[in-house]
Amino acid sequence: MLQNESCEAYLKQCAFWEHLDEKEKQQLCENTFSAHYHKGATVHGGNTDCIGVLLVKQGQLRTYMLSEEGRDVTLYRLFPGDTCILSASCVLDAITFDVFIDAEEDTDVLLINSAVFHQIAEENIYVKCFGYELATTRFSDVMWAMQQILFMGADKRLAIFLWDEIAKTGSDSIKMTHEQIARYMGSAREVVSRMLKYFAGEGIVALSRGEIRIMDKEKLHKLIYET
Repeated sequence: MLQNESCEAYLKQCAFWEHLDEKEKQQLCENTFSAHYHKGATVHGGNTDCIGVLLVKQGQLRTYMLSEEGRDVTLYRLFPGDTCILSASCVLDAITFDVFIDAEEDTDVLLINSAVFHQIAEENIYVKCFGYELATTRFSDVMWAMQQILFMGADKRLAIFLWDEIAKTGSDSIKMTHEQIARYMGSAREVVSRMLKYFAGEGIVALSRGEIRIMDKEKLHKLIYET
């Protein structure tokens, strides 16, 4: 359990906080816990694992689906300040599929007990709306990932990924392996390597070990919007 001051500092970023009474605030703080996950650790292991509503303090998490053959498809990633309710699958009856979450790097999170969150949501419409709005946002992320995999070519998907990364980090340098990028895109490493080699030949990127540097943003941007 966190100290009340620390709890409030993190939970007040949630839109429902100002609509809670003192009893509800205390109840939430008494049932919010800190957790640390080392890089590569499994944070959430499917819909039978209802760990609670998850708030990322530091680090990075990857949310993905896993096929019976063991192939995974990245749905979205979570960064500091992000919140995930799919890790509390028992809170929303509409969540009927398995979602897995792994730590991509050493990560600190807050976990709101799912039973307590559900109880408060049943009594406070603002909390319930927060839960459904958050789920809707994450489902939009899922649909966007599926749209790319099903309907876009590898070149456009890679261009979107690279563009999103430099927008996210504010740097023209992306420090990832081809294997990591393939996992995030739901593609094969060979496909990513082939497309990056093509991008390098066109002067869009420069490749070095474990790093991709964007050299021509205009060309990269055009690839995204080409029909």
